[in-house]
Amino acid sequence: MRVVILCGGAGTRLREETEVRPKPMVEIGGHPILWHIMRGYAARGFTEFVLALGYKADVIKRYFLDYYHLQRDLSVSLVSGAVTAHDGEREDWLVHLVDTGLATQTGGRLKLLERWVRGGTFMLTYGDGVSDLNVADVLAFHRRHARLATVTAVRPPSRFGGLRFDGDLVSEFSEKPQIGEGWINGGFFVFEPGVLDYLDGDETLLEREPLERLARDGQLAAYRHSGFWQCMDTLRDVRLLESLWEGGKAPWKVWAS
Repeated sequence: MRVVILCGGAGTRLREETEVRPKPMVEIGGHPILWHIMRGYAARGFTEFVLALGYKADVIKRYFLDYYHLQRDLSVSLVSGAVTAHDGEREDWLVHLVDTGLATQTGGRLKLLERWVRGGTFMLTYGDGVSDLNVADVLAFHRRHARLATVTAVRPPSRFGGLRFDGDLVSEFSEKPQIGEGWINGGFFVFEPGVLDYLDGDETLLEREPLERLARDGQLAAYRHSGFWQCMDTLRDVRLLESLWEGGKAPWKVWAS
């Protein structure tokens, strides 16, 4: 089963990092957040990826072109130029790198990938969010409900500490509590090829008319995930994820090594 990851946006809210690289290539613990997302899928057995590229696509292409050699010790013959790669980290992944344009919207990018995903059920997520979600459970949920689309619903943490009062006294203080008012789109979708028929041209926003129509048609199921989920929209988010990783407390690290 193929996993589509949307990697084409310009990441304007994270301009400090995205001036020189696309947002999925911003590093957490020395690896791009894209690598973390892919490791999460691979840990559940999903190892074929279709990356929808756009802004600074060459950076992502170069990363994967060089990946095999850069993850290993090398011996280089200065006479012949021959390179011998020795043992090192080996990711048994197949990665398709597809340029879907600079200004294309999320639904338009997916529409341009039609020939890559038309053959059967596929997954899709964004290139800037990590979670401890078990995507195999989402797939099983999707199959039980037999709808065209399943979205993972999450309740993200608040950016500020929460206070409850008893008169002028604080009765309860909760640092960064989870937002309890509602669920939001957390990505980590499962789609049937029929979803492609809800998409139009490059300007189509997946999160607007297509998902709205799927919901009206009774074709959009929601898998509720109450565990960890965090997007990377700002420099503050980068620092939070980095601190969790460096402290050995990264909940999204669901792989063994």
